Amino acid sequence: MSKDFQVVMLASGSKGNAALISTDSQRFLVDVGVSCRELVKRMREAGAEPEQLDGVFLTHEHIDHVKGLATFAKNYRVPLYASEGTWRALWQKYPALARDNCRLTGDSMLCGDVRVDSFAIPHDAAEPQGYSFTWRSSGCKCTYVTDTGYITPTVREAVCGSDVLILEANHDVEMLKNGSYPYDLKQRILGMRGHLANVTAAQLLLHLPQLPRHVILAHLSEQNNRPQLALATVQNILDSKKRLPETQLFVAAQNSIVSDFPLQQLCIF
Repeated sequence: MSKDFQVVMLASGSKGNAALISTDSQRFLVDVGVSCRELVKRMREAGAEPEQLDGVFLTHEHIDHVKGLATFAKNYRVPLYASEGTWRALWQKYPALARDNCRLTGDSMLCGDVRVDSFAIPHDAAEPQGYSFTWRSSGCKCTYVTDTGYITPTVREAVCGSDVLILEANHDVEMLKNGSYPYDLKQRILGMRGHLANVTAAQLLLHLPQLPRHVILAHLSEQNNRPQLALATVQNILDSKKRLPETQLFVAAQNSIVSDFPLQQLCIF
């Protein structure tokens, strides 16, 4: 990716999610799923300060995506964007949440040189959304889609044309089925409003007319997946159709930052 366009996964997994998406002049955060203190620490590791953010975009109200939101909203005057349903759910769960900077997303909105498109995703939340960020001056596009039970036509359309794709690869189906989770939880994860399996993520990529130059596999389950397994599954499926050379794959991590562009020699695991 060009030097003025970078994605840094600050945290990704069942215990917390946050991603920093930047150009040379603008910075956006997707989700605040770790404590505010930890979020700021990792942002600084990536060379960014909270005050420099042009906006924070929330996908939905589940704790692993909003854990640090209340403290962040109290400490920093940064615009916070989410769907109407997500805000209603958040205000019900956190009545003391500061509302001064809470704003509604539209289907498409301009933030400086960046167009942000939101799109519906199938997940068991109030009104969950994914996001595409498109830089008008360069045409570069980054799409963030996790917590998705299955690939809808809307999701597929949003992903098409992305230069960078942050894509859920939550679980290996056999690991989940044979694992220790209760039956109801297994059914929730496997359901139409649950999470994407490694194979499903690979199949989405396989059917794109053109693969993103960079794909970051995200939101891996600690219990039902492994970074090497997710990576190998997607690689093997793409390679079976001779499409692996079209893209570069990365795997996001729960406890360390991962970038799609060299950043202090970060490792994908």
